Amino acid sequence: MADVRLVVTGHDEAGSALVTDDATVEPLTLGLVPGFESFELWSIDGAPVIPGGLGRPGVPHYFPADQGSVFRVVTFPPDATSTLGPDVDLVGALEEAQAKVPELVAKLEPDNPGMHATDSVDFAVVIEGELDLELDEGRTVRVRAGDCIVQRAARHAWRNPTPGPARVAFVLLGGRRG
Repeated sequence: MADVRLVVTGHDEAGSALVTDDATVEPLTLGLVPGFESFELWSIDGAPVIPGGLGRPGVPHYFPADQGSVFRVVTFPPDATSTLGPDVDLVGALEEAQAKVPELVAKLEPDNPGMHATDSVDFAVVIEGELDLELDEGRTVRVRAGDCIVQRAARHAWRNPTPGPARVAFVLLGGRRG
């Protein structure tokens, strides 16, 4: 799949708009899920304050704080290719995942890999490929390139039963459970 490029705008001293950053982003990868890539693009800790509090590159926490936001692009490998081989150090792969994305690991259900629920409203656009969005009771919906999803703090998992990778852009808006 293609690289992910992040272009960020801002202002000069006179207040004129300009590009402040333009670079290819390196993905976060996990040995536990071969082929998985998460491009951690931007995050804001709370409600944006114009002009100064507009966030920062990268995502220090996998999920946003209350009123915060996270912007990322994720590549989901085909389910068949993301299975660990017999020579993989499972303990090492789990330790790596815990070190890189502890919040995600804590949300994942051990008896149902990939299933999780978040305290966020997630906006997603499938950029490439196809995925199954799995919900409770085994309910699934197939989403394809161009489809848009509004995920409202529901328990879910992303499955890729197709032979090719799928890529999705996500914006997560942090909330709190009432």
